[in-house]
Amino acid sequence: MNYNKIVSVTGMGGLYELVSSKADGGIVRSLEDKSTKFVSNRVHSFSHLESIEIYTVKDNVNLVDIFAAMKESKETLPDAKADAKAIKAYFEKVYPDMDFDRVYGSDMKKMVKWFEVLNKANIDIKLSSGSDEDAQSDAPVEKKTAASSKPAAKTSAVKNAPAKKINSPRKMA
Repeated sequence: MNYNKIVSVTGMGGLYELVSSKADGGIVRSLEDKSTKFVSNRVHSFSHLESIEIYTVKDNVNLVDIFAAMKESKETLPDAKADAKAIKAYFEKVYPDMDFDRVYGSDMKKMVKWFEVLNKANIDIKLSSGSDEDAQSDAPVEKKTAASSKPAAKTSAVKNAPAKKINSPRKMA
């Protein structure tokens, strides 16, 4: 299971693996109880963990950076059900650059819970190596010759001509 397939679904607690996506929703599998179900995007929103950023006093950082700091820290992970002050104290030691005025206590609780769930499911927490756009920009550009390109579509001269004002007499009854 890859970190880039992990999503949070609004209105549903926990984390999910996005198994398949459709135009009207997605099929998700819970990381905690392994149950699979269809979730409509008319009712719920999906947030890929890979795309979540956290406010800091400098530039925003990806959630992966916070999880890496939590993993490297010698501090004991607080209980996800602990009070907001205890969790804030933990993050002040683990990631002191976090902007505590804009990152709410409920967000920090989610980060602790998500970190626990990801570790329990043995998910390697890292960003995907590259996006599709990066892969396409590195690929050599193919030049098309006149023989290999498709013929241009025919256009009507009237369609492309400038509009003319037509003065036609009107009959009045």
